[in-house]
Amino acid sequence: MQKALVSIAVAASLGLGATAAQAAILDDVKAKGYIQCGVTGGVPGFSAPDSNNVWTGLEVDFCRAMAAAIFKDADAVRYTSLTSQERFTALSAGEIDVLSRTTTWTMSRDTQLGISFVGTMFYDGQGFMVREADGIESALDLSGAAICIESGTTTELNAADYFAANGMDFNTVVFVDQDEVVKAYEDGRCDVYTTDSSALAAERSKFANPDDHVILPEIISKEPLGPVVRAGDTTWFNIARWTYFALLEAEELGVTSANVDEMLGSDNPSIKRLLGVEGEFGAPLGIENDWGYQIVKLVGNYAEIYDKHVGPDTPIGLERGLNALWRDGGIQYAPPIR
Repeated sequence: MQKALVSIAVAASLGLGATAAQAAILDDVKAKGYIQCGVTGGVPGFSAPDSNNVWTGLEVDFCRAMAAAIFKDADAVRYTSLTSQERFTALSAGEIDVLSRTTTWTMSRDTQLGISFVGTMFYDGQGFMVREADGIESALDLSGAAICIESGTTTELNAADYFAANGMDFNTVVFVDQDEVVKAYEDGRCDVYTTDSSALAAERSKFANPDDHVILPEIISKEPLGPVVRAGDTTWFNIARWTYFALLEAEELGVTSANVDEMLGSDNPSIKRLLGVEGEFGAPLGIENDWGYQIVKLVGNYAEIYDKHVGPDTPIGLERGLNALWRDGGIQYAPPIR
């Protein structure tokens, strides 16, 4: 009996220790009053600073949505610009609280780096951009080409696989930073620029003459891009994951930043739960019950931030495609809040 009591006590202490550890990031974030968000050096539509150093973009708005859920203040975020080589080290070392930086979800990253992917904010795929004057119409015409690539990314591996599978040779021109890759391509140091197709569209929108450059039709990989947190903190992971789901759920339910106050009076039980009118879904996350309301009110739903930053009416001009909701022919899908 005494041994059993000791075992129970040890198990209880371990459980309390785990709970304390899991709450550590949220407690630290609340104590300092902001989320430290790891972003790119500047990819239009995803994460980029303006002339006043105000960061905007789809991935920036994910961090702003988390801040809205926790602080009721979407601006309670500070940004750390990271290269592909720096990003995982910065996250593991606690220099940032969440990484929201065009990061591809892969098995090796998810199982070997001590990190956890939250979800897929943007379903993407790797493509190729060339100069229109070169007359290239297909990636299968690129044998022997010099290709600009950012090191430390899945881009390198995907390109090698694609060219090998098609019996083609290529010459890599590798750079540490995305800006260096783009400049090298613009300066003519390579024939081809390859990365995620969304990033190609984003970078092309900044060129002096965007129409002089063509994104080839082939998509050679799956690139599920999503936010990442350190592994082992269940509470923080759940806040991040359900922030992502809330953005999707709000779109599906027709709740927007413009009508969210009106929707507080909705008779729809799903809307009531999303906005915190019914149920207790904030306490398990360690935040207030109106966290979903705050996200939509201060940031918007997924469609709003997509259309604002990368949609068809922006210079980037991306259709929803796979990033449409499941009911609209895409694969974006949120579990129910209940």
